[in-house]
Amino acid sequence: METVQLLNISIQNISQVELLEKLTQFGGFVVTPNVDYIVKLQREADLWKAYKMADYRLCDSKILEYAFKFLGTPVKEKISGSDLFPAFYSYNKDNEDIKIYLLGAQEGVAQKAQETINTKIGRNIVVASYSPSFGFENNPTECEEIIRNINNSGANVLAIGVGAPKQEKWLIKYHHELSQIKIFFAIGATIDFEAGVKPRSPKWVSNIGLEWLYRLLSEPQRLWKRYLVDSLPFFLLVFFHKFSLFYDYPSAFADNDHVVDIFSVEQI
Repeated sequence: METVQLLNISIQNISQVELLEKLTQFGGFVVTPNVDYIVKLQREADLWKAYKMADYRLCDSKILEYAFKFLGTPVKEKISGSDLFPAFYSYNKDNEDIKIYLLGAQEGVAQKAQETINTKIGRNIVVASYSPSFGFENNPTECEEIIRNINNSGANVLAIGVGAPKQEKWLIKYHHELSQIKIFFAIGATIDFEAGVKPRSPKWVSNIGLEWLYRLLSEPQRLWKRYLVDSLPFFLLVFFHKFSLFYDYPSAFADNDHVVDIFSVEQI
């Protein structure tokens, strides 16, 4: 499969239609990096390792799509998690072999998303759901209960939305215990969108690359630092990549557990 490189990670250059066909037939682990994730990948070795293990790393952001054009390696299309997941369950509307488990969001929200999706599709394609407690990833007892519930649900698709890098790290740690799951989606706030508890930007806003601004205005207290501070180094890093000034750290990440600070002038 064709890939394009951005900094220390490769992105699958695939259309959504092609992806839906492959996922339904063969399964796989899907992550959808956006600008925020790309910056995190330069600092967080565990997240980088999780992304390297994923079968599909997709271009989630219009800004990311613009960056690939700037680098001379355009992608076929932007495929965000919040677009891909509803496309996936709609694509498999009549496929009785597809059964989904939703894991994430605040209490009651995953259940609401389950009801909304099943009503939309006209069958119980989402067979079970669970909204974990805050800090559940550090609670072995709750994690064991979640794994038991997923395995007993009959689901073969897991959509987890508990935020990055928590959701990716959790999947890497526990995926081997989920023997019935063939498709793994790490989908961030998508469960909230499906439940209707958080607004999704209009399509035209997303298409011009301003979905981040819409979300910032919707949740300024929670998201201001992510969009206005943490993500800013992305543009400098893309400039470094364009002019071959980017130092490639995958080998350092692969061989050590420490995190390399790629923003250090000495490192660059």
